[in-house]
Amino acid sequence: MPRLATSRRQAAGCAPLPSAHTGSRYARHAPERTLLYALVEAHYPDFIARIEAEGRSLPGYVREAFDAYLRCGVLEHGFLRVVCEHCRAERLVAFSCKKRGFCPSCGARRMAESARHLVEEVFGPRPVRQWVLSFPYPLRFLFASKPEAIGPVLGIVQRVIAGWLADQAGIDRASAQCGAVTLIQRFGSALNLNIHFHMLWLDGVYVEATELPRRELRLHRARAPTTAQLTQLAATIAHRVCRHLTRKGWLEGEGESAFLADSAAGDDSMDGLRMSSITYRIATGRDAGCKVVTLQTLPGDAGSLEGEAGKVGGFSLHAGVAAEAHESHKLEKLCRYITRPAISEKRLSIALQGRVRYQLKTPWRNGTTHVEWDPVDFIAKLAALVPPPRAHLTRFHGVFAPNANLRAQLTPSGRGKRPAGDAAPVDVSAHDAPRSPEEKRRAMSWAQRLKRVFSIDVTACVHCGGTVRIVASIEEPTAILAILAHFEKHGAREEAHYRPAARAPPVQAA
Repeated sequence: MPRLATSRRQAAGCAPLPSAHTGSRYARHAPERTLLYALVEAHYPDFIARIEAEGRSLPGYVREAFDAYLRCGVLEHGFLRVVCEHCRAERLVAFSCKKRGFCPSCGARRMAESARHLVEEVFGPRPVRQWVLSFPYPLRFLFASKPEAIGPVLGIVQRVIAGWLADQAGIDRASAQCGAVTLIQRFGSALNLNIHFHMLWLDGVYVEATELPRRELRLHRARAPTTAQLTQLAATIAHRVCRHLTRKGWLEGEGESAFLADSAAGDDSMDGLRMSSITYRIATGRDAGCKVVTLQTLPGDAGSLEGEAGKVGGFSLHAGVAAEAHESHKLEKLCRYITRPAISEKRLSIALQGRVRYQLKTPWRNGTTHVEWDPVDFIAKLAALVPPPRAHLTRFHGVFAPNANLRAQLTPSGRGKRPAGDAAPVDVSAHDAPRSPEEKRRAMSWAQRLKRVFSIDVTACVHCGGTVRIVASIEEPTAILAILAHFEKHGAREEAHYRPAARAPPVQAA
């Protein structure tokens, strides 16, 4: 069979060929062909030059996020060689950056892994309700500049909601056992810095049933909150949070006249970029401080969400989405939504004037559907979204806390124990094989993520169905260039080296 003439980047993607193995096929992401990669590659140096001219600088972790993204998925920076043991078809797999900032590919992998872990190893088949709490602009800036402020505030929020759930279930607060997982999301639909809490609560409280022959936990359901109840809860949260922050010295004043203290500023020279991102303003250049350009292509809708959320003084509390115990697919979809990457490449485009245009996921109430930036200011928006190191974005509370006494009893993965008596066996995805406790504690591999999300089995050859194995990790620059040059010169050989099927010996003449 003749060899295919192909470029070095096409060689890594393993272009589809006629195959004896049916099913979905793996194709390399090829980030260097995307608009986001082109914008970062072209304008990141200009962004660095502009902020340095203004007397500012980027912290090391932000620079590292950009540098790692420009290497992520690009073959020239290293790859794995994988080969089929049967037909010898070969594929190159590029390395990933694994950063938490704005890389869509690594963000999607983290989304798939987090969603599966929460559904199958934490919640199991139990009713779950999502509570979403957003904050006024000053507190968003405080949380971005002082990540250590998030933990105590989240503790206040957890205590308020846990007490309300116990009251709704008719259980004494001292004996009620609640459970929640909080995912701290840092971005809004317009790529603005918007730190808010997505909290997945068990839709009820556990108590120990003593009247049964053997002591066991029983879940008591709570009614869905009304708008009036959400408003009251938001008011309680706002009062307690502001009181706590005032005692810590991060807020000054009282009530409506409260404002951020000087001690709320950060120490990593990112405050200007953060505040501009939070308030939808231009961060750099001659127009710094002006509002970003928005496009209003739809009529306004003043009634959106007014009857579903409780709002007090810039605090907004919403709890309108829930999944029942048998709705594991709905829960996983919800988990994927709240752990999704910050940026969607499908909604990114270039306007006629050369500006970067981003489509909102949901139009704003005033009819705005798109936002636009100068390309350099678009890079500033990405920089503001990079979380600082050691800032945990997933927190476990109540019965799901790491040291909780009931964690092993209530979680499907807890030390090999089965869920409590009110729960049925976990609904394992049809694409996943049963896993041992040791495998459950390990992170999902690249192959497992592809199999779960896209139904692609990269451990099987797309041509013959044989087993694919890793033969080498190529990281030396000279070896990388030599292998890529070979593929560019001779072409990919994925379709070559088929072994003929076994056949009987020839019939001997009589």
